[in-house]
Amino acid sequence: MNPKLHDEKTKYDQAAISDYVLRHTKEHPALKKLREVTKQHKYSIMLISADESRFFGQLVRILGAKKCIEIGTFTGYNTLSVALALPDDGKVIACDVVEAFPNIGKPFWKEAGVEHKIDLRIQPAEKTLDDLIANGETGTFDFVFIDADKRGYDAYYEKSLQLLRRGGVVALDNVLWHGAVTDATRNDPDTVCLREVADKVYQDERVDTSFLPIADGVQMAVKL
Repeated sequence: MNPKLHDEKTKYDQAAISDYVLRHTKEHPALKKLREVTKQHKYSIMLISADESRFFGQLVRILGAKKCIEIGTFTGYNTLSVALALPDDGKVIACDVVEAFPNIGKPFWKEAGVEHKIDLRIQPAEKTLDDLIANGETGTFDFVFIDADKRGYDAYYEKSLQLLRRGGVVALDNVLWHGAVTDATRNDPDTVCLREVADKVYQDERVDTSFLPIADGVQMAVKL
């Protein structure tokens, strides 16, 4: 081990690191096209990073998942990543409240040949989750990704746990909130909610959890 690599004075260019990671992250051609289109959107900050999305795609394969839920779809980049990882009879239920966002991704879902795996529902995600529970689908889902309004995270988490099978995984995005969660002076509602949910998941005996500093932070919970 080279001690110089651990010298606290050693600094690396974060943009160069991000570029290096991206160059070593495999993307389906349709995914790459959709990412480039989404980068031009005025809300492009909401786009999940390619490496994080690739991680979720591989996780779906590892789980042998067939049924997934995505809470917060935006242009459908991660939706496409998950759909590509699912078997042909798999399904990802994509939840959003703004139809114009996923409409951007639909041509790329079709190009990739996975549009039949995506069940897009334009309505409040809580209603979609309640509909699934009412439809008798409790305990049948393999993976849930939560990346929507932060004040809704607690409710999404609870309903996701109901819908997940044992061994299923729920992933909560943006749990570092660009570092705001560590700032004691930040007490805006979104930051407070993220802190509270992080603490709740950490202490929740219904799950086995880990906290990953990938992208803007991901908290993973495996249902026991």
